[in-house]
Parts: sequence; structure tokens; C-alpha cells
Amino acid sequence: MRIALGIEYDGTKYCGWQRQLNVVTVQEKVEQALSQVAAEKITAICAGRTDVGVHAIGQVAHFDTEAKRSDRAWILGTNSNLPDDIRVLWARHVSLDFHSRYSAISRYYRYVIYNNKVASALLRHRAMWCPYNLDEKLMNEAGKNLLGEHDFSSFRGSGCQSKSVMRNVTLLEVTRNNAIINIDIKANAFLFHMVRNIVGVLVKIGTREYPPSWSKEVLEAYDRKAAATTVCASGLYLIRIEYAEPSII
Repeated sequence: MRIALGIEYDGTKYCGWQRQLNVVTVQEKVEQALSQVAAEKITAICAGRTDVGVHAIGQVAHFDTEAKRSDRAWILGTNSNLPDDIRVLWARHVSLDFHSRYSAISRYYRYVIYNNKVASALLRHRAMWCPYNLDEKLMNEAGKNLLGEHDFSSFRGSGCQSKSVMRNVTLLEVTRNNAIINIDIKANAFLFHMVRNIVGVLVKIGTREYPPSWSKEVLEAYDRKAAATTVCASGLYLIRIEYAEPSII
């Protein structure tokens, strides 16, 4: 049978989701905990392979097992074997044709900026700190230039293994709540470091170093060198994975 999970984690101590040699990853911890509950080796496949230091509020993963457990047992049993910075929020029996990654139609991320002259002691692993006054209205205007389906080569991180650079961004919105600036972005999929590279460009525009039209110029350059520096991972959150069948999550 196939089980889908909703997972939340603080990515600060982990080298991303994907299992790797000689480092600690979220996938490793989740699989170890699931294997203890199932009494068999479990391999978990996620919807979005988050990078080093990136957090998740709504990660979705699935696994196959011969073990017969209730949804509640998967939640409670797995959480009892997980470290405090990873939690299974829900578990659901799904059909065998469901795939957490390939069945997804969109991914929703949020990037958080703490825009204040003094850095926050509490948000140092939860947000990017920017001491320079940012104009969120200019950033929001610039973001509109990236909506739609485009070649996002200019925002593609080195080492990206995607065969296609075409992505369809359906939401890019910048809002402020006092010192907190949220950048919400949704697309069918993302290239390696794509969100963090987009944010880098928007920050440059927010400081008025460049006009809002610069985001369009960067996009149409099809060259990573035309964009800004990749911003830190600590401000990035995977918020939600969306599926054609809403009942899945």
C-alpha cells in the first residue's frame, strides 16, 4: 500500500531533504523513523527536494509498505522516532498511482526578509536580515515581470540538473507587515536556487539600486551572470504542494 505524508521541518541543521553520504538530511531522519514503525526498510519520496538550510511547512512525501498501520499510528509512531525539528503533520492512505512529486501541479514557496537596522536574535535562522530600507512596492512591481511561462536560465543555480529551463510562475507577490517582508511565489516547478536568485534581484530593486524593469532585463538575458547574488537559505520556506485532486492533502 502507499502512504502520503505531510511534513514540517526546520532545515537549519540539515543538508537539505535528499539523502547523501556523510551528511545528515531530512530524508534520512524520516526514513529511519518510518522504518522503525513499519518494521521494514522504507524509502520516502518527496514533492520538493529542499536545499541546505531551507525549511518546510507543507512538504509532501510518499512511501510504499507492506505494514498495516492506521493513519494515526503512522503519525504518532513516526513522530516519536523523529528529532524535535521534524514533524509528520498528517498521514493518508492513497492510491498506488499517486506520486508526491510527479502528481503535483504546483509548488508554493515563501521567502521571509527581516528588514530592520538591527538583526534579530530570534530570526537569525528563520529569515534573511536586510538592514537597508526596502521598498516592497517596487519589489512587487518588479515581480510582475516574471509571471507566466518563461526561460528562467538567468535564475538557474549552477549544478542544476533539470533538462528544461522553462517554468510557469503563476504567483509572485511581495507584501510587508512592519519589519517583515514576505515574498510569495508559486510555479509548476522550480529550478535549482531559482527562488533565492529571484529574491536577490528583487532586493536590489527594493534598495532602488535598479528600477523595477531590471527584473525583465535579467529574465531576458538568459544568463545567470546578469542576475544578483543568491540570497541565504534561512529565509526560504516550502509552504504548500498542490495537486489536481485536492482531497489528497
